[in-house]
Amino acid sequence: MDGSLYNQLTVFHTVADTGGFNAAARKLEISAPSVSQAIRSLEQTLGLPVFTRSTRRVELTETGRQLRADTRGPMDQLAHAIELTKSQSMHARGTVRITVPRFAYEFLIKPNLNEFCQRYPDVTLEVALADAVVDIVEEGFDLGIRFGDRVKDSMVAMELEPKMREALFVSPEYANTRGVPRNLKELAEHRLIDYRFISSNTLAPLRLRSDNEVIDVKLQSALVVNDTGAMVDAALAGVGIGRLVLPGVQPLLESGDLVPVLEDHWFTYPGLYLYFTQKSQNALRVRALIDFLREKARGRSERQSLD
Repeated sequence: MDGSLYNQLTVFHTVADTGGFNAAARKLEISAPSVSQAIRSLEQTLGLPVFTRSTRRVELTETGRQLRADTRGPMDQLAHAIELTKSQSMHARGTVRITVPRFAYEFLIKPNLNEFCQRYPDVTLEVALADAVVDIVEEGFDLGIRFGDRVKDSMVAMELEPKMREALFVSPEYANTRGVPRNLKELAEHRLIDYRFISSNTLAPLRLRSDNEVIDVKLQSALVVNDTGAMVDAALAGVGIGRLVLPGVQPLLESGDLVPVLEDHWFTYPGLYLYFTQKSQNALRVRALIDFLREKARGRSERQSLD
């Protein structure tokens, strides 16, 4: 039995057991369209329908009932054999795919890449940088890292980084030649390096705190980028006022390569969370990365508390 047929039969039995495509999708933690596609592919292979569908319910056809009876035992045996083989594995192996925003990659993933690869030599880590919200089930990822307010309720979420402020900053050259705004009124005389979301094609709003309230501030754009690395590069070059969550630029602020702007007005964002499906965390290769990232997050938090 090839992998695709096994997956189709798994979906088929789940639909039959749950009584519906949506219920099967929830149980398998995949999308409803993926369930429909699997059933269509199975029916094309058989040349006969396995379900009759109506707006109210889904029922097995005679072919479907026979297929369910004939394959239930072998499918259960195969699933048991797979789980037994997994349980006998003493170490993680395979590919783990994770989607992460670039700024989070810079301080959560990049410094620890070599250690993870050395600790788990049989795990291939695939990192995809994307600032847009990603449906990890639809896109085939095992894990994702995003702000807490962007994680779906259906996901398991673990905090990696607590609430963080969005820093405003300029280069020392910019500060010397054009000055640093001392209040919100003076800020209006400066130009901003704007960030554009690729998925929505909109500019990220500049939110600041003023008298315990959050306000949206509009400034003239000096440059528009869709990458946080380009944001930092442009600020270092003196193009204008840059903005990024504090952990992404803290080393540059501490070294003096960047100068903070209006620090008392910085806006606070939700924390960064690692998110994944309940099912995916059972794989040793995925669990290895989950535990590793949480270990590094705890270490980072402890170092910051000592500072």
